[in-house]
Amino acid sequence: MSSLKKSFSVSEDWTVVILGFASIFLVLTGVKLPEPTFSWDGFSQLGTIFSGANMVAVINLFLVTYITAVAAFMLTGRPIRNVLIVFPVVFVLTLLALILSGNKAVKETNFETVIFSLALGLLVSNTIKLPAWFKETLTTELFVKIGLVLLGTSVIFGDVLKAGSKGLLQAVIVVISVWYFAYWICKKLKVDSELSMMLASAVSICGVSAAIATAGAIKGDSKKLSYVVSVVLLTAVPMMIIMPYIANYFHFPEAVTGAWLGGTIDTTGAVVASGSLVGDEALKISTIVKFSQNVLLGIAAFAISVYWTYTKKEGLDPDTKPTLKMIWDRFPKFVVGFVAASLLFSFVLSPEAIREAKAPLKHIQSLWFALAFTSIGLETNFRELLQLNNLKPMYAFLIAQLFNIIVTLVIAMLLFS
Repeated sequence: MSSLKKSFSVSEDWTVVILGFASIFLVLTGVKLPEPTFSWDGFSQLGTIFSGANMVAVINLFLVTYITAVAAFMLTGRPIRNVLIVFPVVFVLTLLALILSGNKAVKETNFETVIFSLALGLLVSNTIKLPAWFKETLTTELFVKIGLVLLGTSVIFGDVLKAGSKGLLQAVIVVISVWYFAYWICKKLKVDSELSMMLASAVSICGVSAAIATAGAIKGDSKKLSYVVSVVLLTAVPMMIIMPYIANYFHFPEAVTGAWLGGTIDTTGAVVASGSLVGDEALKISTIVKFSQNVLLGIAAFAISVYWTYTKKEGLDPDTKPTLKMIWDRFPKFVVGFVAASLLFSFVLSPEAIREAKAPLKHIQSLWFALAFTSIGLETNFRELLQLNNLKPMYAFLIAQLFNIIVTLVIAMLLFS
């Protein structure tokens, strides 16, 4: 029986492509995915969230994601018993994060749902000793990868091209220069190669998404990935609040500010929130620049997988040349889903179909990211993070981020002022 299961199992990366495109297919064929509301102002309005109709939508949303998670375990050949217990816990914590972030006052501070998801997960994991089987069942990467495949539907090449070549040019210059500087400073501080790769990609490309793609390309340690994700999110919060005020103090043009924010802040949601604090033009340019960096995600993942295959030939003779098959085997396949979704929405579907699909796909994508960050918090222990090469990776990330802020500002002024 076990051999039969193994013969029908699918890799995790292809599984997320299958499940991601299943969601896309359902939406494009007119199936209405549940979209409960989590918005509220005073405590008196909490009743709206817990009203009968909204709770039915919440339960339906739970069932959609629950079935998807169980299907993922079945496709990858993993036993489903534990996920039947663990996923509801993750969902309830994520639901609490959605409610907290849905408050009007909280929204005005631009704190994203993923921040609350991570915080609640960390609170539980650092106050309650979770059993080993619980942590082993958490599928952080699987949730994030489904979200990344769906993220491809929002990376529209036409939108990038409409903004002209400036945003893409800035993205290319920033990604290359910041990545090499970040990797160099990591090596100077004697951070190990795996962590250096993830940190360099996170700070230079698009934050958490790039860290996940890099971890997939190099088969990275999940604990190191959790470390990078935590650092990225904790850094993004003060940046998205402080940088608009710095731009306002020095009277930067809106276009320059937008390009600066889009090129430095490491999460797309934080970029949008920060850009909206400045103005419509800043919001537009910051979003385009961030999308331009997202476009480079697939290219960067391929380049990293090739580099890692040639430099880290585990189990091979040092003189053996890696083959194309070996490079393909190590390439993160979910990036194929990301690119395919982007191409589908950029060149195949009609504008009407894209308009109708945009909101429900964005909603479900955000939920998968929130579930992933709850899982990251649940599997992360502060003591373990602090013991990970001491604080050198944190110092490397902060130095690289400072370099990123300065270089991106200079390039933004040259291109957009």
